Amino acid sequence: MRRPALCPPIYAVCLTTLLLVATAGAQAPAPPSTSAASLPAPLALTAIPKTPAGEALREWFEAFNSGDSTRLATFLRTYGSDVPVENLLGFRRRTGGFDLLSIERSEPRRIEFFVKERAGPTTAVGEVELPAPCRPEDAKRPNDPHVQVLRCAQDDKAIVGPTLRALGPNMRVTSLRIDAAARNRVVDGAASLLDSFYVFPDIAKRMGDSARARLARGDYDAYDSGLRFARRLTDDFAAIAHDKHLNVTFIASGLPAPRPESATPAAPSPDEIARARRQMDESNCEFEKVERLEGNVGYLKFDAFMDAELCAPTVAAAMTFLAGTRAMIIDLRQNGGGQPKMVALVTSYLFDKRTHINDLWTRHTNKTEEFWTSDSVAGRRFGGTKPVFVLTSARTFSGAEEFTNNLKVLKRATIVGETTGGGAHPVRGRRIDDHFMIGVPFARAINPITKTNWEGVGVEPDVKVPAGDALKTALNLVGPARP
Repeated sequence: MRRPALCPPIYAVCLTTLLLVATAGAQAPAPPSTSAASLPAPLALTAIPKTPAGEALREWFEAFNSGDSTRLATFLRTYGSDVPVENLLGFRRRTGGFDLLSIERSEPRRIEFFVKERAGPTTAVGEVELPAPCRPEDAKRPNDPHVQVLRCAQDDKAIVGPTLRALGPNMRVTSLRIDAAARNRVVDGAASLLDSFYVFPDIAKRMGDSARARLARGDYDAYDSGLRFARRLTDDFAAIAHDKHLNVTFIASGLPAPRPESATPAAPSPDEIARARRQMDESNCEFEKVERLEGNVGYLKFDAFMDAELCAPTVAAAMTFLAGTRAMIIDLRQNGGGQPKMVALVTSYLFDKRTHINDLWTRHTNKTEEFWTSDSVAGRRFGGTKPVFVLTSARTFSGAEEFTNNLKVLKRATIVGETTGGGAHPVRGRRIDDHFMIGVPFARAINPITKTNWEGVGVEPDVKVPAGDALKTALNLVGPARP
């Protein structure tokens, strides 16, 4: 239940998110041949307009391309970001930095741009926005359902972005352009898919009717960029459903040909399996740290619940290494979710016997799938009696929230940190046309004990502290080792 990988590689470098997502399974067709020589020559940073948004973009380029941790930390601190510096440094190593190719749109507090990564042929479009300062009247009635308050910022330096979305090897920004026929097709297709599969049929109808009405009255006429149109539809649907998993995505390089809904999914080819294994190896299945801290306390940090089959050896190695520690701290502060089967696998190492942890009800089939811990695991279990602490932040999302909620309800762990993001509906990407997909939440989690889930509310920690203080707080809760 992670934010879905619906498209070819996406860079999302934001104040709240830093992701490099790779397509799994069938690959999109190769984009039209475009030589690197036909791309615009890189621009000097002095070509960036001297607007508030332009100055923020220039400062980001200088800090990011430098690869200097101090400069990056200064930028993040100046613009109020809590993205870890090491995440940006890792992204910088993978891309080699970026060359600015063009400024596509420029307004005082918003700028769109086109870049190429230095370490490879991938081009991307980006955006920086500085929300307008909040008005006093907005702060007085933020929960009034009859007032639509625009996104605003308490600090004039607050920033949204830079966001970067990869287009593909050597692709030009013109590949983003869409026309009225495409907008009509996408609205109708999205509405139809929501009506067929969205977990709540009544809300699906409201979303479809609303989008069609906006299209008819011309609200979407000015959207000539596929990326911007996808983002606008996502925002419009979110205003009705308040579902953080629901999203519309534009893929400039194109999507694979559609298959009949009734067709049996094709088994992955040997090449696809090998590619998936390489991707898991390169990211170490998103396992970042496995440490034995002072006082024989285990520390495990991983940032996604990846493929349970491919990553089972990584889980076994990490858990075996920590099996003899007297307490375990599991850091999910940067974890965006993933597969329910991986959630069950990791959880299995924390119990001594088979335990019912979660259920998923699917609207389309009206069936419920149960998830239990495993009777046997590779390596050694940590066991079901020693203390476990789970660290959370507002970014902890989806499958990571399920893991947290399962352990909290079962009283198997103490949750330390911030209330999580609030996404409990599993999502599946569905093709709208050759370039647009929609992530449709098709099921809902049901905890077998509470009969509820965390959609829209998140998982509240047992010990509330800022995310940055969660590890220190957990260590204090563990206490010193007994002689």
